Amino acid sequence: MKIRWIGAPLLACLCMAVNAQSALTAPPSVRSTDKQLRLDDVVRLALERSPDAASAEHTIQAMQHRIAQARALPDPTVSAGWAGRPAPFATMAGDASSYRGITVSEQFPYPGKRRLQGAMAERDVETARVDCEAAQRRIVLDVKTAYAEYFYLDKAIEATRQNKDLLEQLASTAEAQYRVGKSMQQDVLRAQVEVSMLIEKLTQLEELRDSAMAEINAALVQQPETPLPPPQPLEAQPIHYSLDELYALAEKNDTGVRREQTTMERNTLNIALAKRQSRPDIGVSYMFQQRANQPDMHGVTVSVNLPVFWKSKQREAIAEAADALHGTQKMRESRLNAVRAEVRRRYLSIESTQRLMDLYSKGIVPQSSLALESAMSGYQVGKVDFQSLLSDFATLLNYETSYYRQLADHQIAVAQIESLTGEPITAETATNEPMQSAGQKGTRP
Repeated sequence: MKIRWIGAPLLACLCMAVNAQSALTAPPSVRSTDKQLRLDDVVRLALERSPDAASAEHTIQAMQHRIAQARALPDPTVSAGWAGRPAPFATMAGDASSYRGITVSEQFPYPGKRRLQGAMAERDVETARVDCEAAQRRIVLDVKTAYAEYFYLDKAIEATRQNKDLLEQLASTAEAQYRVGKSMQQDVLRAQVEVSMLIEKLTQLEELRDSAMAEINAALVQQPETPLPPPQPLEAQPIHYSLDELYALAEKNDTGVRREQTTMERNTLNIALAKRQSRPDIGVSYMFQQRANQPDMHGVTVSVNLPVFWKSKQREAIAEAADALHGTQKMRESRLNAVRAEVRRRYLSIESTQRLMDLYSKGIVPQSSLALESAMSGYQVGKVDFQSLLSDFATLLNYETSYYRQLADHQIAVAQIESLTGEPITAETATNEPMQSAGQKGTRP
């Protein structure tokens, strides 16, 4: 009776833990508290405060000023001079060749050159816009990744602390039974070792959580040690795009592909400009001269440049621009291949994590809970040894934390695909719905 009296409270506590762990059969619900860190708020603040995003936006503004410059005419030149006496602008009376005058010159590029230069500057602005969007996507991806890690570590620490408290009670029970001769001292020592191991695990998890908090604080541009509230629980949502649709979205919206595409367009314009460089520009000069005791003179000069070094200059410039275009085309193909591979890899990761979460929540965790209850009952009547009880206890904890690890990895994989496609890929209406089975993935609801 004394053994039952000592073990009954522990059994009740363990059953409560089992019931709590069995709640994994459904996706975790949002805790009813306002003091939570919301992912949407973190993303919004990170984008607002990020120096990288602000720098990219200023780069766009700076590049926009280049368009008017590229389309403008070259600056005119003004020159003044005299011929006659050494004194400045002094002429010699009676000498028809003595004068003082001023000359204004302007260079007019061959028609089409300034238009092409302006179009190339516009492509530079578009490249800056793509770079800005890429910076914003990196910020969002980094925030979502850090948030998912923070969520997992918060859950893992919570579960580990609860199991540590229960294991300490189990150690106390083993010690009490050892005192009355119902268990061995070895059981007490094993329980103490398990408690120490959980303390070690807690220390490691808390260190990792502090690192995740520091990453979130860095994204929010605040001190790394700034305390943060617990994260709002994450929920796995079904994907409403097939793999082929994700390929198409990534090829269309990936910033790396778009950047190479814009560079290709710029290089195409550069080829056209290089070809026009073999066409002569036109120079026009106006001259006004004053002569001593002579009528004033006016003069106009028209000049063109002659591309006599076409083979070593303009032709080489055309070849250079063509090679640059071919290189950019290959870079675009390489980026497309990398994007497809990354989308597939992350898509398979989503499928894998979904299957594992279903397995944990619908099979392994409930089964482990029943195994722990059975082991606990058997231990009370001496049919199960203490080592088996500890093993079942550790197994349930490992599977519970593994569930949240898979949930975090699922969210990270979704965020990585969204960073490549530029589109939300989960069904917004699936917030409170159970996750799809493996056979339902990749189709629109």
